[in-house]
Amino acid sequence: MKKLVFVLTLVLLAVVVSACGGADEKASGDEKNLVIGVSAGDRTWPEIKRIAKKDGIHIELKEFSDYVLPNRALADGDLDANAFQTIAYFDSFIKENKLELEPLASTVIAPMGVYSNKVKAIKDIKNGATIAVPDDSTNYGRALLLLQEAGLITLVADFDGNGSPEAIQSNPKKLDIKPMVAGQIPRALDDVDAAAINNGVAVEAKLNPLKDSIFLESDTAKPYINIIAVRKGDTDRAALQQIVKIYHSDEMKKFIEKTYKGSSIPAFVPLDELETYKETWSKK
Repeated sequence: MKKLVFVLTLVLLAVVVSACGGADEKASGDEKNLVIGVSAGDRTWPEIKRIAKKDGIHIELKEFSDYVLPNRALADGDLDANAFQTIAYFDSFIKENKLELEPLASTVIAPMGVYSNKVKAIKDIKNGATIAVPDDSTNYGRALLLLQEAGLITLVADFDGNGSPEAIQSNPKKLDIKPMVAGQIPRALDDVDAAAINNGVAVEAKLNPLKDSIFLESDTAKPYINIIAVRKGDTDRAALQQIVKIYHSDEMKKFIEKTYKGSSIPAFVPLDELETYKETWSKK
């Protein structure tokens, strides 16, 4: 009898441990509890978390300082959603890595800027200067478009948005364009003449995009609008749709405008309109 009780106790403990372990490893999928991956230092999502709590939705925010792990964590089920990337980067990443993810909604556009510790204006960049750019193909391409907009280079007529040396048609100043890991670029500003830095990376490095950049993106091109991403099949989840409603509210629009003062701009574009972003390449 004692042996039977002992065996049953072991079985019960195994079931409890197994259940608890599974709950800790993955995002729960519970409509009242969401795990969302965001960029380190993002000030918008804590406010959304506060508002969502009034609707009975608890959000756990997980911060990331790179552009790879948030999508992998989402695909693996460790997150319910993430919000850190442009639509162009998202499309390129999921295609390259064969991930079953899809966009849920648009959010903001955060202008990329050129920064320098050596010159005060874009026109002061000298012949042969070294310019650091992000090394992932999408942000590399965005940086090349920014340098073209600044009048430093011109790109090939059939540019597809992906960065590479072959995308440059003319480089009259013979600039040395040096791809680097995005998060490391601010620390390299003393070692290069200038650098194209994503807004989120710049803010995390205590750079003010409006005050510290020597050149800033001037338009809200569709490829660079940020999105909330989810796993395929999750776009209709009630809690996630409520989060979109909160993000796209007038209250949040005012919060973003007041908090970021133009360095992050609300861009609440319908998804079907975002899907046409590739038309932008031909207009550059």
